[in-house]
Amino acid sequence: MTRLIIGAMVRAIGAYPSGWRYPGAHRDPRADAAVLRRAAQVAESARLDFLFFGDWLATGHDLEFQDPYLVARVDPLSAITYLAGVTERIGLIATANTSYADPYTLARSTASADLLSGGRAGLNLVTGSEPRAAANHGRDFHAANDARYDRAVEFEHVLRRLWDSFEDDAIVSDAAAGVFLDPSRLHATAFDGTHLSVAGPLNVVRPVQGHLPIVHAGTSPRSKLFAAQSADLALVAVSGLEQAAAIRAELRALAFESGRDDRTLKVVAPVLPIVGETREHAQSIADELSELVQIAEDWPDGPPEAFPAGRSLAHVSALVGRDLAGLSPDRAVTPQLVSGFSASGQELVEIVAERTGRSPWGERPPTLRHLVVAASVNASIIVGTAAEIATEFEAWGDAGAVDGFNVLSAVQPAQFEAFARGVVPELQRRGAFPTEYEGTTLREHLGLERPGNVHVDRQDASVGGFR
Repeated sequence: MTRLIIGAMVRAIGAYPSGWRYPGAHRDPRADAAVLRRAAQVAESARLDFLFFGDWLATGHDLEFQDPYLVARVDPLSAITYLAGVTERIGLIATANTSYADPYTLARSTASADLLSGGRAGLNLVTGSEPRAAANHGRDFHAANDARYDRAVEFEHVLRRLWDSFEDDAIVSDAAAGVFLDPSRLHATAFDGTHLSVAGPLNVVRPVQGHLPIVHAGTSPRSKLFAAQSADLALVAVSGLEQAAAIRAELRALAFESGRDDRTLKVVAPVLPIVGETREHAQSIADELSELVQIAEDWPDGPPEAFPAGRSLAHVSALVGRDLAGLSPDRAVTPQLVSGFSASGQELVEIVAERTGRSPWGERPPTLRHLVVAASVNASIIVGTAAEIATEFEAWGDAGAVDGFNVLSAVQPAQFEAFARGVVPELQRRGAFPTEYEGTTLREHLGLERPGNVHVDRQDASVGGFR
C-alpha cells in the first residue's frame, strides 16, 4: 500500500470560478483570517501533510471572471507565519517569485518562519513573469521573462548558501568563557553571478530543517529540468493517470541524470474533488457550480472587456465542430444536437455527464452552459463520494503515477471540510494515509532527510558565480 502525500492548496474564497457564489460560501477577503485559521485547524486534525499558499503579484478586473481568488489575497509568507501560531504539526508552504524577489530578504524571512514554526515551513519557487507584475516591481517584462529560469537557478543556489550561513553548532553560547559565536563556522555567501550578487552571511541561524523543502510547478521542458535538479516536491498538473505516470517517470529520470537520488524528488498533482454524501449529491453540487459560472453570452451586448476569451459558445463551437453562435446558453443539449458533434464534442458531453449526472439521453439534459464550463475551467476534477474519491487517489498512488496530491476546494469551507472529514479518514482506514503525524517537520512529513551544510559538503561547486 502506497503512503500518499496529501496537502491542501488554500484559496480562501474557493478554487472554482463560481465557488464564492455557492450558498454558504466564504466570499469576503476582509474576513480571510477566520477562514484560514479554521481551515488550518481542520487540516491538522485530519493530519494533512501541508497547507500550500500560491501567489499572484498583480490584480485587475479580468481576474474577477477568470480566477476570482486572485483578485485580493493575503501575502503567502504572512499567511504561513500567522498559521504557525495556531497549529503545531502541519507543514506550511509559501510561494515566492524568483523573477522579483530579493534572495537575502527571502532567505531571512523563510529561515525565520522555519525557526518560529519548529521546522514546518516550505517554499514554492515560481518563475513566471507577467506584464502587470513586472510593472509593479519596476522591471522590464520581456527582459525578466527571457532570463527567468537562469535567474531561478542562481536564486535557488544562493538561498541554500544563505540558509547555511551558520553551521548547526556555530552558536557556542559559552557564558563562562564569554564566547557566543565560533567565527570559523559562519560562512559568507560570496556569490557574484549573471543575475544575482549576494555577499552574506545571513543574519539568521540555520533553519530547523537545514533547508526548507523547495517546491516547483510546471510542465515545460525548462520547468521540468529545474524541478528535477533543484526541487524536493514537483507540482505537476495532469489530465489523467497515464500522463501523470509518464511525467513522474520523466522527472525521476532527469533527477537521476542530474546526479541526485531520484527517490528524493516527490511528485504531486493538483486535484479538485467535489465530495457528496452520495454520487448524485456530489453531481448536484458540481451541477450548481456549473450553472453559477458566467459565460460571454450572459451579456446581451457582449461581455465586459476583461472577460476570458475562452468562456463562450464561440469557443465551444470550434471544439465541438458545430456553430452554436446565437443560441441561448441555457438551451438543452439534446441527442439531435449531439449527433452533429465532433469526437472532441462527444468527449465533452461525456465529461459533463460524469461530473453533473446530466446526459442528453436522460431526464435532465445538460445545457450549452455546461459544455462551456467543462471546456474552460482548467482543473482536474473528481466528483463522487468520499469512498469513490479515496479509491481514485489510491489507484494513482499504487500505479506509481504520483507520490500524492495537492487538494483544491471548490467552496470554502464546506468542500474543504467534506474532503478532510470524509475522504481523508477513508484513506486512513485503507492504510494509504497515516492516522497520526510521523514526524515534527515538513521534511519528515514528505519523507525527506535533513541535508548537509553546502559550505561544509561543497554540494554546489558546479554552479558558477561563487567567489
